[in-house]
Amino acid sequence: MSIINTSYVEITTFFLVGMPGLEYAHIWISIPICSMYLIAILGNCTILFIIRTEPSLHEPMYYFLSMLAMSDLGLSLSSLPTMLSIFLFNAPEISSNACFAQKFFIHGFSVLESSVLLIMSFDRFLAIHKPLRYTSILTTVRVAQIGIVFSFKSMLLVLPFPFTLRSLRYCEKNQLSHSYCLHQDVMKLACSDNRIDVIYGFFGAVCVMVDFILIAVSYILILKTVLGIASKKEQLKALNTCVSHICAVIIFYLPIINLAVVHRFARHVSPLINVLMANVLLLVPPLMNPIVYCVKTKQIRVRVVAKLCQRKI
Repeated sequence: MSIINTSYVEITTFFLVGMPGLEYAHIWISIPICSMYLIAILGNCTILFIIRTEPSLHEPMYYFLSMLAMSDLGLSLSSLPTMLSIFLFNAPEISSNACFAQKFFIHGFSVLESSVLLIMSFDRFLAIHKPLRYTSILTTVRVAQIGIVFSFKSMLLVLPFPFTLRSLRYCEKNQLSHSYCLHQDVMKLACSDNRIDVIYGFFGAVCVMVDFILIAVSYILILKTVLGIASKKEQLKALNTCVSHICAVIIFYLPIINLAVVHRFARHVSPLINVLMANVLLLVPPLMNPIVYCVKTKQIRVRVVAKLCQRKI
């Protein structure tokens, strides 16, 4: 901490929280956490490798799945340093600049994942509603353009966060309430006016919720299209192509909604519950998405098994 003037002391280091009340067991808690990170990184890298090396998977659906895997990798790698430092090395300190940088990447990749899930819902709607024109509408060039536009949109949306937080003064509290840096968590520690951060943070949350609403609208249109198909067998076949994506949407948005409800309506809940839910928010989607897509998508499952068998031979 450095003294700026006689009225307050500027805080340049924040302290993150592990598992409140379970500090003595952090070394044991690090085992499942490290395992989850390892599986998540390995699983998403496997998805990327399979899609990259198999020409038959060079289709819009799998390109978008690659984007989902990259956003999951970004989420895992963004939170990994502080999670390991807390649980493995018992070092909860983080500099303010490192905290702001981590917050930018965590929020950036979270918004990107929300955007990719929206794109994938639109992809499923096109595949079911206009199957004959699907490949002509979603060409490789158009898929690349969509990916670049939404990537820039996601990063630009959270770009102001580090700068607005850096402009605030932190002079009394330096204890955060999670195992990594979040915008809403850091701005609460400020002892200067943080109204701009509150307003812009609310705007960012609204953007993510708009993605969720548009995904819901896409599935209403998908259901309407499917019900118009005469054959029950074709209806089930069409809906089966959406199962993996529906699981990914639930895995991503359910923890966000649960955490928002707890913060809004259950303020006196145990800090341990808040930390657990916040950790689930970043740990579970990158872990589960590759598993879901490997299990439910035959084309990927077959190629993963084939690659493993080749290595054994």
